[in-house]
Amino acid sequence: MIAAGTSPGTAPGTAPGTSAGTVLRAAGPADVAVIAGFVAALAAFENLAREATASEADFHEALFGPRPRAAALIAETAGSPVGFALWTFNFSTFTGRPGLYVEDVYVEPAWRGQGVGQAIFRHLARLAVAEGCARMEWSVLDWNENALRFYRALGARGMEEWTLQRLSGPELAALAT
Repeated sequence: MIAAGTSPGTAPGTAPGTSAGTVLRAAGPADVAVIAGFVAALAAFENLAREATASEADFHEALFGPRPRAAALIAETAGSPVGFALWTFNFSTFTGRPGLYVEDVYVEPAWRGQGVGQAIFRHLARLAVAEGCARMEWSVLDWNENALRFYRALGARGMEEWTLQRLSGPELAALAT
């Protein structure tokens, strides 16, 4: 498993709790097409394919450009990608500390239930603790019962009193002018 704070190219290791041979490693520039493919698969699963407009160039810039905005890892079994996670850091004025925001986690359907997702979240939790984060957060669609059960089993709790707000496209541009 990659250690907290390691950079892309870190040597992989067996991820605890996963089937033998599954490793987590930092994503590198050569993984951009794999990441884009996993994002497309996730968007299709979530019935949001029309909203997934990011290109491989967008992922390359965000992850490996001069000012990286996010980080990613790849889960592999027998040298083949079976899942990924992409995250970024935010900041809480209430705690005065950073937080780790998990943007996406995706595990191929054939590998679900084999500990890959748990290993990914365990790694991200270790990274959050190592980075001094007060919390780790992510969003989940309210109809995704399997994911909700999985997250509850990890110890996560829903933030029912909060609603996500979004500005994008023409509304974002209008507010910016």
